[in-house]
Amino acid sequence: WRPSLLHRVVSVPAGADKQFNPTGRPPTVLPALQSSLHARYSTRDWHLANLAQLKGSEASTNSAGRLNIDSRRLMQDKDQLTHHMQEDSTKNLGERVCNIDFWRAELSYELDCLLKETQALETAKRRLECAADELQGPLKIALECLYHREKRYGIDLVHDNVEKSLMKEVDVLKDCQETLTKHAQIINQQLGINRDVQHALERDLSDKSSAHFIDEKCFNLRNTSDSINFYHGVEKADGSVSVPATWAKFSDDNIRCSQHARANSAKMREDAETELETASEEMWNHCVGTNLAFNSRIAEVADAKNKLQLQLAKTLQEIFQTEDTINLLERSIKAKEYPLKVAQTRLEGRTKRPNIELCRDAPQLQLVTEVFTLDNTLQTLKLRLQEAKDTLQMLVNNKSKLEEDISVKTNSFFIDKKCMDMRKVFPSTPRLIGY
Repeated sequence: WRPSLLHRVVSVPAGADKQFNPTGRPPTVLPALQSSLHARYSTRDWHLANLAQLKGSEASTNSAGRLNIDSRRLMQDKDQLTHHMQEDSTKNLGERVCNIDFWRAELSYELDCLLKETQALETAKRRLECAADELQGPLKIALECLYHREKRYGIDLVHDNVEKSLMKEVDVLKDCQETLTKHAQIINQQLGINRDVQHALERDLSDKSSAHFIDEKCFNLRNTSDSINFYHGVEKADGSVSVPATWAKFSDDNIRCSQHARANSAKMREDAETELETASEEMWNHCVGTNLAFNSRIAEVADAKNKLQLQLAKTLQEIFQTEDTINLLERSIKAKEYPLKVAQTRLEGRTKRPNIELCRDAPQLQLVTEVFTLDNTLQTLKLRLQEAKDTLQMLVNNKSKLEEDISVKTNSFFIDKKCMDMRKVFPSTPRLIGY
């Protein structure tokens, strides 16, 4: 199809500004536009193309609309699923934290009870050890009493009731000491078991505290938290070593072991208390019986010894007073030396007066008199001091004779009295039961 190249005559109104074309033909078509004129579509093609374009656009719009609606529905479903799953996870974490709190409370209570029981058992052990050590003193005293009584001589070297009581007391003390020491060793073994159980409880409690901190931190995480991040592949790693049943059983077993250890410890404490009371009562009974035998023996020779001791006490009192008098005399002599020095120094200084000033005046006479008087006083005090020293020596000699006489006449009484004095340090009942 080609357009018509004919031309029509166009009348140009007068006065037109454009230049009139005398030929009356349209402008010649440029060769560059001829190819486009030959490529034009038909109207039918144009309508078909528009129709196809509308149908395709409508189909794309419908498809996009359905995709958007499905996508919104999918996002809502996934948002709800994600929200529910996160709520379930948070709820499970909260329940887990509560479970950990429960077992932490149980473990903490049991650990406190175990520590108190262990402390009480250690106290019982120390009491047993203290009581066993405390018996070493009475045992040593009883043996020393037996050794001292071997120093008796003559008719006094007899196997009397005192010696029989001492030998029985030694046997009782040794038996009680051995029993208490053995029970303390058994308690020491139980303390080792208690420490093992305590270590298991502390380790379990520490692990649960760490797990509680971690789970509580996870429980408090939200979508707006700053510490969240991607950890790809973490869901595939499973380092679990227990399940809820074995997890709870582990702590329950630890608590049961602790309760069993506490029960054994309580029984041992009761046995220790019974042994301490029994041993204390038995030892006191033997101690009282031995002391009564000693007192009865001592009373037989007490009269002569008391008289000698009374005389010795008087002599000692006189020695003390004489020594005091000697000290006073020495201080008095020492005190008189300074006034004598002053008087003599004054006299010596006055001898240096010149010429006529060497006058035998009243001060001179007084100073001379003072020097002579002080010399006489010192001589008198020194004589009295020598007499006091002689008297003291006499008293000391008399004291030695009295002591020798007491040692000779009352040898047996002295030994028994010494033994009785040693037995005065016998431990009291609280010390015998370990306090």
